[in-house]
Amino acid sequence: MEQSKPSTLEMERSSGGAKFKMPVDSDHKATEFWLFSFAKPHMRAFHLSWFSFFCCFVSSFAAPPLLPVIRDNLSLTATDIGNAGIASVSGAVFARLAMGTACDLVGPRLASATLILITTPAVYCSAIINSATGFLLVRFFTGFSLASFVSTQFWMSSMFSPPKVGRANGFAGGWGNLGGGATQLIMPLVYELIKKIGSTHFIAWRIAFFIPGVMQTGSAIALLLFGQDMPDGNYKQLHKSGTKHKDDFASVFKHAVSNYRGWITALTYGYCFGVELTIDNIIAQYFYDRFSVNISKAGTIAASFGLANIISRPGGGFLSDYLSQKFGMRGRLWGLWVVQTLGGVFCLTLGRTNSLGASIVVLLLFSFFCQAACGLTFGVVPFISRRSLGLISGMTGGGGNVGAVLTQLIFFHNSKYSTEDGIFYMGIMIIACTLPVTLIHFPQWGGILRGPISGRTAENYYQSEWSHHEQQKGYDTASIRFAENSVREGGPRATGSSHSKHTVPVDTSPANV
Repeated sequence: MEQSKPSTLEMERSSGGAKFKMPVDSDHKATEFWLFSFAKPHMRAFHLSWFSFFCCFVSSFAAPPLLPVIRDNLSLTATDIGNAGIASVSGAVFARLAMGTACDLVGPRLASATLILITTPAVYCSAIINSATGFLLVRFFTGFSLASFVSTQFWMSSMFSPPKVGRANGFAGGWGNLGGGATQLIMPLVYELIKKIGSTHFIAWRIAFFIPGVMQTGSAIALLLFGQDMPDGNYKQLHKSGTKHKDDFASVFKHAVSNYRGWITALTYGYCFGVELTIDNIIAQYFYDRFSVNISKAGTIAASFGLANIISRPGGGFLSDYLSQKFGMRGRLWGLWVVQTLGGVFCLTLGRTNSLGASIVVLLLFSFFCQAACGLTFGVVPFISRRSLGLISGMTGGGGNVGAVLTQLIFFHNSKYSTEDGIFYMGIMIIACTLPVTLIHFPQWGGILRGPISGRTAENYYQSEWSHHEQQKGYDTASIRFAENSVREGGPRATGSSHSKHTVPVDTSPANV
């Protein structure tokens, strides 16, 4: 005989004995964000996720700051360099889709660690290449590691409650993206240090690649040893105990590809994160060639773009949560559209700025708005789907890589456009491809152009991903709890409080964690 579906409150009571170091909602997701805490499992997952993604970014973009030396050693042409740059971000398009599905099925911890370990050999092989083809291949396979971004965002969305998910995703993604700036500093410094020890410059750049290789290997091992998929445990044990329904690929795929909102965020993310990837590939060489600065100074300027992530992407996440508190989901969407459009304006301005000092200032402004838009995007993504959260995250993240590939193919692949003209036209593309954000509409919360549909609720929206039979078995319980904890997304009229209505007591305070 079929069992009746347990209510959310019954589920909460049955797990009421669980204690966490942080306050949590009915889904055991943290309702606070203690940035400098390592509280298990929420903040430990945060630090493991951003650091592993940081290491992948360092590896994937270790080559660009050393290009003036590498191109001389390997006799690379401008086309060779352009092809390798495209290869570095193209592989991750499909890898991110696969990563999203893997997160839905086996959990973010195992999915991320496996990918990182598989791609690590390509980083070490960078030290032994001797041709343009070898250079392209190592950049292609190393770039697969950027799919760890998807597991980072999925993990944060699984660990933090709706009112805090924007800042959690913003910090995890932003601090991970810092690797794109850090590598612009790390690689030239390591290269110069190795030269001073006595190596020739054609050997020094090769030895330097062992640093990102070791970093990436260590981060994967840490994920396996110390990570945890969900607040209540790893996927394997949750599936075994029956606490979590083991979903099938067909259902996850169906509900992801049929949700138009995921396709729009994939497009718009292609022109914030995709642009960031493009800049990481071209900006050091751009300043080196256009303003005749030395390789170290060009690397420092380029690093400023990536290092802005320490505040810009988290700032976008904070802004998304703040706008949600004031205006609900419609505030999140308005914020995304305005900030990303301003990023496009600063991008095209950079392409028309002719002095070194002014270009650096505009670059910093551009970096802030471009990266903040990334944070704002993943303030919206967790609400698109619960059943297919991983694949929706993968579609959006993959869209970032598609945008990078297309932009580099169109504007930076050959001599048709100068680099400064390419940057200008890229700014126009950002503005145009951000417009579809205005089409995103949640029936229960509304969108930019119109408000919510009367009588529609978040429970209706998320339950629609489950069949009646699945609902009867209680498979949609987590989706219902998420809907209850997302009440703030309806705006100030929907609730008089910005806090989750479910909270489990904590056993310690931030000061003691």
